[in-house]
Amino acid sequence: MRMIFQIIAESFALAYSSIIGNKLRSFLSLLSITVGIFSIIAVFTMVDSMENKITSSVESLGDDVIFIQKWPWGPEEGDKEYAWWKYYQRPEPKMADLNAIEKRSQSSEASAFTIYGSRNVRYLNNEMSNVEINGVSYHFQDVKHFNLERGRYYTEGEANSGRPLALIGSTIAEELFGSINPVGKEMKVKGRKIRVIGVFEKEGESMVGNSLDETVVIPATFANQILNSRRSESFIMVKAKDGISNDMLKSELTAIMRSVRKLAPRADNDFSLNETSIVLNRLSGLFRIVNIVGLIIGGFSMLVGGFSIANIMFVSVKERTKQIGIQKALGAKNYFVLLQFLFEAVGLSLLGGLFGLVIVFIGTLVFNSIGFETVLTLGNTIKGISFSVIIGLLSGIIPAWMAARLDPVEAMRAG
Repeated sequence: MRMIFQIIAESFALAYSSIIGNKLRSFLSLLSITVGIFSIIAVFTMVDSMENKITSSVESLGDDVIFIQKWPWGPEEGDKEYAWWKYYQRPEPKMADLNAIEKRSQSSEASAFTIYGSRNVRYLNNEMSNVEINGVSYHFQDVKHFNLERGRYYTEGEANSGRPLALIGSTIAEELFGSINPVGKEMKVKGRKIRVIGVFEKEGESMVGNSLDETVVIPATFANQILNSRRSESFIMVKAKDGISNDMLKSELTAIMRSVRKLAPRADNDFSLNETSIVLNRLSGLFRIVNIVGLIIGGFSMLVGGFSIANIMFVSVKERTKQIGIQKALGAKNYFVLLQFLFEAVGLSLLGGLFGLVIVFIGTLVFNSIGFETVLTLGNTIKGISFSVIIGLLSGIIPAWMAARLDPVEAMRAG
């Protein structure tokens, strides 16, 4: 064990001497490794950060929630491509569909209807354009997770009677009402006065657009007076009971919806049952491709760096031929000489890799400072170090093997 540490110490000392003695050559070699590691780990870091952000946004929709919609989130079973011309002819979900589900479903814990569109919103002299208006049924609060910063949610009686009440997002509260408490104030939407009864907690930007920060939520029965039902889109959210799988819930919902829509036994469904796993599976495939592309691009730079390190090691073997002969004459084993040069090659490659990781880390600090959360994970750090070690081993194995095979007498004469 002591000998191994001695070999490592001597190898790194020789690597340092090689770098100092051949600054330009070493710089160009290390630069290639640095660029390669930076390219690969930067791509991995950005992709992981985006994947985590998007996955978090998608999962906030609820992994136990089924969305009944006109449009599917991907090609449906039996379709080789996204058959939009077929989906286009489908009707939008209606409150009657929700009523049937609430009466017949045994697998759902809660269901909610949502119709949405955009309108201008005004309070006194302040106005916001194209604000998203969501008309929701009462049990929206049982399906969609949210917190209220101020005020309250509306009662079932208020929801069913279509009272002109609203809950607004934090961004709307800030821009429309400023420092005024919006609760109890009346704003105007399409000329109708609507009293604000609650403000949602700030959720932040969502990669899938499900943040409530810039949304006005009103009772679905009142939304008919604000939104054009023929031009607005709608969907139904159904949350599964504990212990009920999504497949079981989808099977039940399919039967209920086909019965409500009076579809013939052989007729295709005229509705889609969407769930978050559809999006997550498609995203995971996309991110895998991006990672592979990043690996290929960075691999070319690392390949160039590997050849450069191999060239340095060949030169190093030639320059130290006499020294190798003396070591072997004094009893040094072949593996001692081999490990000496192999550790030197790994040391050079590892140094370049560490520089690349430092640059990536600095980049994450810059991105975090501008609001895009990125993290250089331990996993990606280990990947970067591992790639560096592998390149060092591959680059140094042949020169190290040649050095270990030298005849001590001929080596001393060559010197």
